[in-house]
Amino acid sequence: MGVRKREMAEARKEANKSTYFAKLNNYPTSPRKMRLLADLIRNMPVEKALNILRFHTQHASTPLSKLVVSAVKNYEAKTGLRAEDSALFIKEIRVDSAQVLKRFRPAPQGRAYRIRKRSNHVTVVVDTVKVEQQ
Repeated sequence: MGVRKREMAEARKEANKSTYFAKLNNYPTSPRKMRLLADLIRNMPVEKALNILRFHTQHASTPLSKLVVSAVKNYEAKTGLRAEDSALFIKEIRVDSAQVLKRFRPAPQGRAYRIRKRSNHVTVVVDTVKVEQQ
């Protein structure tokens, strides 16, 4: 590994020490469906977001709520503070496309239709609400 690459990796590690996040990789649902839920809870307090996800009917709400809980636990592990005492909110939530499994379905007259089974990566970043002092 070169010097510049090592320095960039160390800088990234230092930045991650003060960032509280959780990742879900290769979840087998389409990114479009997951983004609908991500847009619902973006920039919300964690408690309110978890309540919305708990009672939402969409299938992807269960792994997304587990991911938010994991990000909160990561915050508690890194800071040593309780999540209930600090006002946590979802600072960033990102849904990216992942591996696409390509399959074929038989069609009339000897043709084949392509089926794309999509999956996605989800990243949740939580942070505390900073109170401005006057």
